[in-house]
Amino acid sequence: MSAVWTDFTISEKDPRIAICKTCNAEISRGGASAKSFSTSGLIHHLESKHPDRHSEYEKKATQKRKLTPSTPTPSVADVFEKARKFSSDSAKAKGITHKIMEFIALDDQPFSIVEDVGFRRLIDHIEPRYAMPSRRHFSDVCLPELFNIVATHVHKLLASDITAISFTTDIWSSDVSLTSMLSLTAQWIDKDFKLQKILLHSQEFRGSHTAAAISDAFTNMCDTWHIDRSKVHAIVSDNARNMTKAIEDSQLKGIRCMAHTLHLAVNEGVLSQRNVKDILTIGRRIVGHFKHSQLAYSRLQSMQDQLGTQIKRFQQDVRTRWNGTFYMLESLFAQKRVLAAYSADHELPATFTSHQWVLIENILSVLDPFEQLTKEISSFDASVADVIPLIAALKRLLSKEVETDHGVKTIKSTLLESVKRRFTESNDDPLHFIATVLDPRYKDHYLDVGIKQCAREMIQAAMDADNPLGDRPAHSAGGEQSAEKRTRHSALDEGHAPLLSDMFNEILQESAPNNRQPTSSTAQQLDGYLSEVPISRSDDPLAYWRNNHGRFPDLAKMARKYLSAPCTSTDSERLFSAAAHVLDEKRNRLHCDKAEKLLFIKKNLPLYLKK
Repeated sequence: MSAVWTDFTISEKDPRIAICKTCNAEISRGGASAKSFSTSGLIHHLESKHPDRHSEYEKKATQKRKLTPSTPTPSVADVFEKARKFSSDSAKAKGITHKIMEFIALDDQPFSIVEDVGFRRLIDHIEPRYAMPSRRHFSDVCLPELFNIVATHVHKLLASDITAISFTTDIWSSDVSLTSMLSLTAQWIDKDFKLQKILLHSQEFRGSHTAAAISDAFTNMCDTWHIDRSKVHAIVSDNARNMTKAIEDSQLKGIRCMAHTLHLAVNEGVLSQRNVKDILTIGRRIVGHFKHSQLAYSRLQSMQDQLGTQIKRFQQDVRTRWNGTFYMLESLFAQKRVLAAYSADHELPATFTSHQWVLIENILSVLDPFEQLTKEISSFDASVADVIPLIAALKRLLSKEVETDHGVKTIKSTLLESVKRRFTESNDDPLHFIATVLDPRYKDHYLDVGIKQCAREMIQAAMDADNPLGDRPAHSAGGEQSAEKRTRHSALDEGHAPLLSDMFNEILQESAPNNRQPTSSTAQQLDGYLSEVPISRSDDPLAYWRNNHGRFPDLAKMARKYLSAPCTSTDSERLFSAAAHVLDEKRNRLHCDKAEKLLFIKKNLPLYLKK
């Protein structure tokens, strides 16, 4: 507001008139509407009638001009420059285009989004000078450019100091197009003992999925990324014969996916039982009834609300995943009262008997440890070292008799035998039991006596081979033992049903201490390491080696190799979950080469952005 209004007020009768506070004179504001009002007449009145007030006004106006920075009037050239579109090769336009390409790849967006009205309006509002390139420009120019940037970074990672590298692989077929893809994900432990994961390939896999064809694909993948075969530690896959044979033909060490083996054991031990099959058939009919009838589901919601239970849909099972069946039974059992009330007023295609409800509860009790175990082995940092301890704890839990065994004793014993048979090979495999010893959470406490001695000898031989002169300094390992000691209690002593986690404590309590006398520096390392109490299962084993590699240098080197292998092919399966988003209904005609590049960027671009 102008400083002149210190000496004037607006007339209440007529806003076109200003009244002088000094002489009460009425002065016109110079117009008939607010748009045409000015203060020129008011300033002239002060200058002619009240010179002292005019001088005061001039001082205030001058101070205000000094405090308020002047805004230069833009030139005509500046106005035209701001309205002009960026040239396609300008740095600003290239930067925006690059970010849009990242957005498409990271968020599974179709290339057609750059033609959508809403997206174009958004970009035009953010930067009017940006000219949106065509859809084809993004798919044919921007996608290969971004792929090359990320691929260059991946090559640099693979050229770094890698002791050993492990892979997961799987084959996936699209539901919306005639496309099959073969994956290869890689992971290793870097020199800072941090787990690194990348996607190397998700290439189109045409023709018959024979072992020879898969083996050739592995060879091409390794050649493309210049991977030294001598550094390949292991490759994890499912139990399919063609995949197992392909890994053998490629002269690579194969590991069977623990999750897939667990699925086979549960199917054989539980889900294939006649009385369980009957329950699953009824459960699927009930779930299907509510899934396909909106009226039935609305009635169910009303029942849930009346009974004060959580309003929740039933879980549809996936027959290729045992835990999908577990979640279906769990969701049905949680709504037992609701289903009983619903069936009293409305028709259901099938219902459970009281005996079947008891059996469902007991089946859930038997399978709950398997569900816990599946979650553990599917985590980001699960390794092959987890297999033997987890299976040892699981077998011990299944061998215990509890009250909930009523009606499922046969199922439980069959399940135990299936687990023992299917995981026998893992217990005898050096890749598994050496990794277990080198995991500071487990060490050799979960190994059988014969395997324990074999593991010590193999680790000792490997360290001596790398250090033939035995010139490493000996390290004392007694400092941490007293600080690490902790009291462990069996769940059975406390009077509650045993859990999977309780089994680990029982096994550790029974493990006898080692009293061998070390004879060399490497032997001192091994015996010193094994003499210490294992760290908590919730601790990070790689953090342990990061902090203790100076004390046990040869063991730490081996840990980088053996702990690099995952215990499941979950990374490849998650990759194909992403592939299902890339090749969806909106992009079912996307060329496979472009789908591969999009997947590669989606999985590996975050590594490049964090560098």
